[in-house]
Amino acid sequence: MAEMATERDNPFLLHGKYELGRMLGYGTFAKVYHARNVQTGRSVAMKVVGKEKVIRAGMMEQIKREISVMKMVKHPNIVELLEVMASKTKIYFAMELVRGGELFSKVAKGRLEEDTARVYFQQLISAVDFCHSRGVYHRDLKPENLLLDEDGNLKVTDFGLSAFTEHLKQDGLLHTSCGTPAYVAPDVIGKKGYDGSKADIWSCGVILYVLLAGFLPFQDDNLINMYRKIYRGDFKCPPWFSPEARRLITKLLDPNPKTRITIKKIMDSSWFKKSTPKVVKSKEEFEFESFNGDRLPNPETLNAFHIISLSEGFDLSPLFEEKKREEKQELRFATTKRASSVISRLEEVAKSVKFSVKKSESRVRLQCKECGRKGKLAVAADIFAVTPSLLVVEVKKDNGDTLEYNQFCSKELRPALKDIVWTSAAENSTPA
Repeated sequence: MAEMATERDNPFLLHGKYELGRMLGYGTFAKVYHARNVQTGRSVAMKVVGKEKVIRAGMMEQIKREISVMKMVKHPNIVELLEVMASKTKIYFAMELVRGGELFSKVAKGRLEEDTARVYFQQLISAVDFCHSRGVYHRDLKPENLLLDEDGNLKVTDFGLSAFTEHLKQDGLLHTSCGTPAYVAPDVIGKKGYDGSKADIWSCGVILYVLLAGFLPFQDDNLINMYRKIYRGDFKCPPWFSPEARRLITKLLDPNPKTRITIKKIMDSSWFKKSTPKVVKSKEEFEFESFNGDRLPNPETLNAFHIISLSEGFDLSPLFEEKKREEKQELRFATTKRASSVISRLEEVAKSVKFSVKKSESRVRLQCKECGRKGKLAVAADIFAVTPSLLVVEVKKDNGDTLEYNQFCSKELRPALKDIVWTSAAENSTPA
């Protein structure tokens, strides 16, 4: 067996794990290299940031924020941060390698067909909506920060100027002016505070215009004059824009942030919905559709070891756990009701929220009929017999977005199941 490469054998081997290759690009504070994980063989993009330059420029907090943001926003249309490493002089970002180049390069060759532009815009809005749902505002959306993978799917990158909800001032607005002049919203230029989500929507409008036109909506050699045009929303749509595209862009590039279109209304617009991109079904969706209810004919019996593995410690009295962690992906409860009663109750929940249902004697699968931020939300409930008269039900997310799953559990599932959850006599008793 060949010995694993070491940093001594190969001076370009980073942390005994990544073999650095050719440079892919560079900026003021960072260089990006092609790298290969020698343990898995996976190719990655390695962003290398010099600590001294960053500290001298007072940007260490910005780097920390970028790391925090990228760990939060895992989405098919956002470049994934795989891991962060550091040495005495450098910070290393191991990131998903996106091989298709910048969307900017595609637009530089000329305007896109409307259907092509729509697919990119749909993917952009999906990513931006996901970021906003996590309280993250990108603040520097432009074609140069939109990459394309080998299949032509869009990937948002460069969260160096992003902001969290926590950065809002007491007036509930952001106050740091940033972004690329041609794509920046008038509310950001105004320096009176702005809504990060509305500023991102404006930038999405400029991007859509550029995709369809092949040039910017607000152009002037003099920056002050360009800002005046942006502030007034002074632009014209070329004659080849369809009436629906023209209407949507006018709503996106509304200089008044209060009346500017929201992401929900963008998604509901006729132009956006005109041709929905092909949806590749996830493994979980295929499993849901193929689930025929034949498995597990009777509730599986739990032994003591199962019970311990299902619990957090030995306190099984409530069993309807409230997990403090935001990313909780499962819940359990005990019940003295029959399995058929539990299944009926889950079916009622599914009906009230328009979920599809597949079931067996000891398993129920619920799936949302509409796509969420990360595909269709799917929930599985497994029923286990502790004794003939006591069941444990374990509910977990099978597919989709964790935040949407948590909201479903707190708003729909828990209230609907509350009266069938078993509690011990000690819990029910009141002090004298």
